[in-house]
Amino acid sequence: MIPASYYLYLSAILFVLGIIGVLVRRNLILILISIELMLNAVNLTFVTFSNYWGVYDGQVFVLFIMVAASAQVGVGLALVKTIFKKKAIVDVDKFNLLGQ
Repeated sequence: MIPASYYLYLSAILFVLGIIGVLVRRNLILILISIELMLNAVNLTFVTFSNYWGVYDGQVFVLFIMVAASAQVGVGLALVKTIFKKKAIVDVDKFNLLGQ
């Protein structure tokens, strides 16, 4: 049996990697992937505590987070595609759509 602390350490590492990816990367697609990594870290934490305490409320939250994440991916990738068609870039430092 693997202790719950190992899962929590893994979740913390994944979340920190996601934060670093959001702060360091300038490619919009990689930023979206980093946000997904952070959401998966939170999902792992919910499932870990759900198993540890023997209740299944955490797994219900994981289901809702996965639905919201899939909607975020759909909308985010549609925005990336539209911006790429208009500006031909996906670097977040280079585009500004407010002035046009």
